[in-house]
Amino acid sequence: MSEATVFRLPDLGEGLTEAEIIEWKVAVGDVVAVDQTVVEVETAKAAVEVPCPVAGTVTALYCEAGSVVDVGAPLLAVDGGQEQAPERERYREEERAGSGNVLVGYGTGTARRSRRAAARAARPSPAPVSEAPVSDVPAGEAPVGEAPVGEAPRVISPVVRRLAGDNGIDVGAITPSGPGGVVLRRDVETAIAAASRTAASRAPETSRPDEGDSVRVPLRGVRRTTADKLARSRREIPDASTWVDADATALVRLRKDIGRADPGARVGMLALFARICVAGLRRFPELNSYVDTQRQEIVQMPRVHLGFAAQTERGLVVPVVRDAQRMTLAELAAGLKERADEAREGRSAPGDLTGGTFTLNNYGVFGVDGSTPIINHPEAAMLGVGRIIERPWAFKGKVRLRKVTQLSLTFDHRVCDGGVAGGFLRFVADCVERPEVLVTHL
Repeated sequence: MSEATVFRLPDLGEGLTEAEIIEWKVAVGDVVAVDQTVVEVETAKAAVEVPCPVAGTVTALYCEAGSVVDVGAPLLAVDGGQEQAPERERYREEERAGSGNVLVGYGTGTARRSRRAAARAARPSPAPVSEAPVSDVPAGEAPVGEAPVGEAPRVISPVVRRLAGDNGIDVGAITPSGPGGVVLRRDVETAIAAASRTAASRAPETSRPDEGDSVRVPLRGVRRTTADKLARSRREIPDASTWVDADATALVRLRKDIGRADPGARVGMLALFARICVAGLRRFPELNSYVDTQRQEIVQMPRVHLGFAAQTERGLVVPVVRDAQRMTLAELAAGLKERADEAREGRSAPGDLTGGTFTLNNYGVFGVDGSTPIINHPEAAMLGVGRIIERPWAFKGKVRLRKVTQLSLTFDHRVCDGGVAGGFLRFVADCVERPEVLVTHL
């Protein structure tokens, strides 16, 4: 006595995982042929008739009508089952590849009236491959998943149909290699590969990003370090901001006078603001500090390591001029230029980008008036300088056009209150409007 073959519920495609047994087409003791319909099942999408892949005598039915079975669960056993022809078996094995035991011969329909025609059209015709498959479907109407008979290759596997659809492949243009002119999985994969090669060869001429395309930029290097530091600042520092408009006409004039008196000094507006900050921190040392969270202490620094924001091709960095409190205005200008050049050329040493105690941010170079920047952790404050432009300004009892800038101070409210922050900012504004105040405190 030959060993019985157990036939299991095949994968019905389209993500379906179960089916309900509607009606058995055979009973125990019946003799079945290869591809004979043995059961009708109902899925979430359609009713289909399931063919048996082997021939023999039915010895067992594993479930009753009305029961729900999972894909892969046993349906029936066939004793003395005769294996399929080698070509047919190879075809089935290929269709099963990559998606489990796929139901061969069926697409899922939307109406019961078409499922029998689909089942008949799905079976390989005994006629030679060159002859058109037999079908009782009227001309111009095809079973679900197929083209009109005699006009295009047949696709009878839901997996193959889905694979073609997901990749934009026209199955009508594919040369089938399966029995009876059936398009196999390998045929679609070959077409996908060919389409990819064609698209790649045309990419320089025709490829254009759609409006909805997203661009992903890896967050690494300088950008990642900056992002981590700013995120930590936002998490840990309860910051506040205050700002004031200042008449910078006299300071602009001073820069021009210095340039005429000592062209080699190359003193710019950034150096003048840096010098003002150093003088201000001497008067308000609370802002030249940081909070030691582990020891719950405010640590005031005796030296000013002045950081300044510099835009580079790799992103925003903050080079540091150390011991700025010891430098003359010309030395400070030279130090700022040296650190800026190193940053833009990518030559900055790690130590030159860390250890600052206060930061100056001249965002006015970007053509903006004001900002509330994020403090450079673990520092306690940052001074921002907006663009210097002509504005109507009350001067000596009259409205005149003056060189006006907006100054903003963002500070850690743990190290000081608004009185200290306001006092520092007012001192900076006084030095901008009357540079002689700065000279007094050098």
